[in-house]
Amino acid sequence: MAWIVKLVSIGAAGDERSTEVMRIARPDDLTDLATLGLTLAEGKQLLAGVQQELVAAQARRHAARRPACRRCSTTCRVKDYRQHAIATLFGQVAVRLPRYCCVGCGVTEAGLGWPSHIRSTPELDRLRAQFAALMPYRTAAEVLGQVFPVDAGADPETLRRHTFKIAEALPAQVTMKPPPTGAEAIVVTLDSTFIRSCEAGERQLEVRIGNVETASGRRQVFGAVAKTDTDLAGLIRRSLDAVGRTEGTVLTAFTDGCPGLRRILLDAGVEGLPILDWFHVAMRLQHLTQIAGGLLSDGPERAAAKAVIVEEVERLRWRLWNGKAKDAKVSIDRIRAVMHHFRGEPGSRRSIAPSRKLWTALQALDGYLVGQSERLVDYGERHRAGLRVGTALTEGTANFLVNRRMAKSQQMRWSRRGADRLLQVRCAVYNGTLGTGFGQRFYAANDALPKVAAAA
Repeated sequence: MAWIVKLVSIGAAGDERSTEVMRIARPDDLTDLATLGLTLAEGKQLLAGVQQELVAAQARRHAARRPACRRCSTTCRVKDYRQHAIATLFGQVAVRLPRYCCVGCGVTEAGLGWPSHIRSTPELDRLRAQFAALMPYRTAAEVLGQVFPVDAGADPETLRRHTFKIAEALPAQVTMKPPPTGAEAIVVTLDSTFIRSCEAGERQLEVRIGNVETASGRRQVFGAVAKTDTDLAGLIRRSLDAVGRTEGTVLTAFTDGCPGLRRILLDAGVEGLPILDWFHVAMRLQHLTQIAGGLLSDGPERAAAKAVIVEEVERLRWRLWNGKAKDAKVSIDRIRAVMHHFRGEPGSRRSIAPSRKLWTALQALDGYLVGQSERLVDYGERHRAGLRVGTALTEGTANFLVNRRMAKSQQMRWSRRGADRLLQVRCAVYNGTLGTGFGQRFYAANDALPKVAAAA
C-alpha cells in the first residue's frame, strides 16, 4: 500500500496547482508494530518537503512584485536574483530572491525588511534559546536534531552564540503590556546565590535573583550576575510594571539584610525599608537549637544550665517571631549567664566543644540582630493575616532558575558574561516573554490552567 502526499496551492483567481511532496509505502497488514503510521524520519522528511515547497511558492510570488522606489517613487524592475540560505525549524531552505533597480534614479533595493546578515528565522532562534536555557548546550543541540528536521546550527558552540544573541536583544524586545487593573500591593523579594566560576582568580560568581508578585497571583522573576552590564534595577522596574504597579501601589520588600541589595531596591524605586527575611533568621535559630541539644549534661549543674539554654533559645524564637525583638537581648544574656558551667568542656579531634560552638553562634546572632533591628517586624501577625514573611519563594526561584541549570545538577564552571546571558534567557522563558508560542510558566492562583485539546 502506498500514499502520495501532495501540496495544493490555490491562487487569488481560484486556480489550483499541486506539487508532489512525498511518497509513503506501508505493508497491507499490521503484523509489525513498527510499521504503524509515520516514523520520526518520515515525519521530519514530510515537514522539510512541505517547508521547501511553501518557501519556493512565497519566493515566486515575491519576485512578481514591482515595488516603488523609496527615493523617487518610480516603479522598480528586477535587476538580478540571489540565493539566500535560511535555516528554519523544518530544515534549511534556499530562497531565490530578486534585487530591484529603480528606472528613474538607479538605486538598487532588495525589497525586503529582513535584518542584515540574517541566517535563520526568529522562531528557530527562540526555540534554540529556550532549549539551551532548559538543558546543556550539547544536549539541546541533540534534542533539536532528533525531534525536528533542523540541519543547521546543530553544533553546541553555535547554539551558545545564538542564545547570547537572543539574550542581548531581550531588553529591546520585551515591551510587556501592563494588566488592565493595577495592583493594590506588590511584594518584592531579592536574594543572592552563587555558581562556580571559570574566571581567573575567582571561585564563585554572585547571582542576584528575585520575584515580584501580587495577591492575585501575578508573578515575574528576574536575575543578573553581579558585576555585569545588566541593569538589575531596570529589570525590577519592568517586572513591577508588568504585574500592575501604579502610583498608589504599596510596595513591600524582603532581603537577607545585605546593604548591596538595599541599594539595588532604592535604584528600582522601592523606597521603603526592606523587611528582614524570616528564613535567614530561622536558619540561625535552628543552628542554635541544634548546638544547645548537643551540650553535655554530665552533672546536675550542667544539666540545669542546658535546660535553661534550650528553654531560652525557644523563647528567643518566640520573641523574634512575635515582634518582640527588643526583648531578644534578655534571652541572649540569660544564656550567657549560665555558659560558665561548660567551661573546660572537652572537644574531639574532629570538632570543637559544643559550648564553644554555642558561644560563637550566639555572638554572631547577637551582632546580626543588632545590625538588622530596624528591619524586624511582627512576623506572626503577618503570617496570621496571610501575608508573606520571607524570601522562601525566592529560595525556590534560585533552585529552579539557577541551580538546576547552572549549579547543582550541572557540574560546570561559568564565565561572568555567559552565565548572565543564559540567566536572562531563562528568566524570559519562565516569564513568558521570550517570544510568541512559548507561554507563561506562572499562572494566577484564581485562574484555571489552559485546557489541552483532546484528540478526536
